Amino acid sequence: MLKAGIVGLPNVGKSSLFNALTAQSAPSQNYPFCTVDPNVGVVEVPDPRLDRIYELVEAPERVPTVVQFVDIAGLVEGASEGEGLGNKFLGNIREVDAVVHVLRCFDDPDVTHVLGEVDPLRDREVVNTELALADLDTVTRRMETTSRKARTGERDAQAEHQLLERLERQLAEGGPVRALEFDPSERRIVRSLQLLTAKPVLYLANVAEEDLPEGENEWTRRLREVLAREEPDAGLVSVCSAIEAELAELEPEERDEFLADLGLPEPGLHRLIRATYDLLDLITFFTAGEKQARAWTVRRGARAPEAGGTIHSDFERGFIRAETISYEEFEELGSMKAAREKGRIRSEGKDYVVQDGDIILFRFNV
Repeated sequence: MLKAGIVGLPNVGKSSLFNALTAQSAPSQNYPFCTVDPNVGVVEVPDPRLDRIYELVEAPERVPTVVQFVDIAGLVEGASEGEGLGNKFLGNIREVDAVVHVLRCFDDPDVTHVLGEVDPLRDREVVNTELALADLDTVTRRMETTSRKARTGERDAQAEHQLLERLERQLAEGGPVRALEFDPSERRIVRSLQLLTAKPVLYLANVAEEDLPEGENEWTRRLREVLAREEPDAGLVSVCSAIEAELAELEPEERDEFLADLGLPEPGLHRLIRATYDLLDLITFFTAGEKQARAWTVRRGARAPEAGGTIHSDFERGFIRAETISYEEFEELGSMKAAREKGRIRSEGKDYVVQDGDIILFRFNV
């Protein structure tokens, strides 16, 4: 299961956002460190394709893919040296797969800002600097161990030491590790270090209601300019956490009316969830049978046996073939029976690269 950590300075709207995402009641009072232990919630990935498959196959059960969101305590300057909740905060980030970095892009005199005035560019810099400093400490300590082995002429140690020197230079300049490119052996070393700035990041601009439906204001425009220059691979999604919290409390019909009044096609959180899911380059394939219609997650580029292995290890170990049809074809024909009668179901082998939206029946033998 993908685990995404919601991070940012205190009082930027992290817990309100988490409550809206998960329909839970995590504390969200107006003071720093309101969140001490991380709150955890599992959220369904919205996918109308699964809804349609479920409807067409008339299965008794519908099982979506999910993302686990972790609401992590607010970070402050000096966290890398233990300030605030320091090490506890940083340790919680190490456990997630991706980071959702919330930036406050609204002004409200009733909601205090830990650093005084609202400035999302400064806030981004504060958090990123603390994460880089924490990583720099990790790399420096690893270098002390590796350098001794490297001096003895051990090749693996020498190669690792060279990599660590490159990481050290990047972090000392304030750059994230995720901006660097690595070969497969280097990636294994970087993964073992559990570096905070190696994790993919999605920036979330928390805007005011008056900035909807576009979700744009002067702060978000400046953010987009900076990200385009400094982190072109990072995404930026705008939501209004106050509105999302209201939407979460409404019944479906009332929610649709409220969205229409705001000029929004869907809740902003749906875009956030999908963007988080896409952040790790994941795709969805489906299985559809008499018992259930279900969505499954694999990395983009996964081959058919690996996809089968996400369902059961026997599917990968004893893989024979994958009987496959695209979602678009299936919806056009209306049923698996019609698809078979018209010869539209393909028989794919071990080298088949699964495509987003594939509906697959795995044949295996163990």
